[in-house]
Amino acid sequence: MQGGSSGIGYGLKYQARCISDVKADTDYTSFLTGTLSLKEENEVHLLRLSSGGSELICEGLFSHPNEIWDLASCPFDQRIFSTVFSTGESFGAAIWQIPELYGQLNSPQLEPVASLDAHVGKINCVLWWPSGRCDKLISMDEQNIFLWSLDCSNKSAEVLSKDSAGMLHSLSGGAWDPHDVNAVAATGESSVQFWDLRTMKKVNSIERAHVRGVDYNPKREHILITAEDESGIHVWDLRKAKAPVQELPGHTHWTWAVKCNPEYDGLILSAGTDSAVNLWYAAASSTNEKTPESPVGSTRQRVNLLLNSYTDYEDSVYGLAWSSREPWVFASLSYDGRVVIESVKPFLPRV
Repeated sequence: MQGGSSGIGYGLKYQARCISDVKADTDYTSFLTGTLSLKEENEVHLLRLSSGGSELICEGLFSHPNEIWDLASCPFDQRIFSTVFSTGESFGAAIWQIPELYGQLNSPQLEPVASLDAHVGKINCVLWWPSGRCDKLISMDEQNIFLWSLDCSNKSAEVLSKDSAGMLHSLSGGAWDPHDVNAVAATGESSVQFWDLRTMKKVNSIERAHVRGVDYNPKREHILITAEDESGIHVWDLRKAKAPVQELPGHTHWTWAVKCNPEYDGLILSAGTDSAVNLWYAAASSTNEKTPESPVGSTRQRVNLLLNSYTDYEDSVYGLAWSSREPWVFASLSYDGRVVIESVKPFLPRV
């Protein structure tokens, strides 16, 4: 425990922005996180929650050559993950593998699997399909979206297709639809854009300013959550996306990230630059199918369904991850390198 918080704390040596649930680890509740130091050798930490749930243990510490701006664990192999990194002058993206016997090595080194080297601009993120084994990857830079074929056994990655967001759009991140392996959403300065990966063409968009984070609801199709700078959190039904079906207030400063719970429908986490993590419950009834004659505007609700606010941070919170193994547990990461594990069991909806 740290600082009087109800959560379990762990301190990284340097600043950091990204943390990922190790979904493929079915034996332990574990997370991967990476540091963001311009001058020092950066690190990837493999963290595991103790069996009693009272301690966060560093199971593996690995050197990483550059600043880590994005990190995502492979959903079907717990030793594989991706990073987006910066040398200070340029950006790169790569797939890495944790050595098999890392616990027995004095100084275990990450094993390079593949380099996603087709980008020329600032790379923002690498996406894995969250719903099962898939040999495809998505990467995005500010102007382009790439679909890759990944072969881990041969340590290679090949571009299958790509598309440009257009001169008027600058991409910043995205999410892969867990219900549809061919659908991906990308955030930008003025919109959320949707691609069909079969044709690699844009099929729809939502015009919104400064969307910082986006996530699909894994329990219900067509439902998307967006986090926006100053206008909070919006719940969208993509079948009728002219207006959100629900609005949540968000944060007192920018709302930076949003994550839907993998098991409990309607449970949402958000993080912001106000040094807080908020837990929301957006009831399923708020996004139920409306009758055809109902005007779009009448389906929208602005309600305050804040279950709890976690405020024991001293810096902006950029990293959020639910545990897939214990879906009442989440990890958060503030920019000063502080990881906090919390349990939301007291706030779970009663069935």
